[in-house]
Amino acid sequence: MPDTDDRPEERRAGVGDFDFLHGAWRVRHRQRRERLAGCNEWIEFGGTMEAGPILGGLGNLDRNVIDLPDGRYEACTLRLFHPDTRQWSLHWIDGRDPKIDPPLYGAFKDGLGTFFGDDSFRSQPIRLRFLWERPMPTTARWNQAFSADAGTTWETNWIMEFSRA
Repeated sequence: MPDTDDRPEERRAGVGDFDFLHGAWRVRHRQRRERLAGCNEWIEFGGTMEAGPILGGLGNLDRNVIDLPDGRYEACTLRLFHPDTRQWSLHWIDGRDPKIDPPLYGAFKDGLGTFFGDDSFRSQPIRLRFLWERPMPTTARWNQAFSADAGTTWETNWIMEFSRA
């Protein structure tokens, strides 16, 4: 049986997973007022996002404008496809503290993109999970969850509903 390195089409399987995201979007955000604090109060706000391919389709970059109640800020996500593992790495860059956050890794299966990574929150280690749900040509849904117990339990703390601009 041939190795996937001999079959470039197999190595690129998954490379188009984020193609649905290319273009301009309106974004409705819901975010917990306090994370990992047992808080059930959510704040809602708007924003926009534009995304496009880079590196001949092996990645994409988005630019977010996020209209928090206490002020607007910009952020972006760099997504890179790794043909050897057929996984994506997701790298968040927040304009309020411009650095590249630790990456999350994962892939799409049956229309659901699931990505995990390690980070810290309030100087404590956490596990992160991003889910891309129901990606369609005109709508999509993303959510972020934190786990303070290595993935045993999860708290969803940010939901983004996308509609085509």
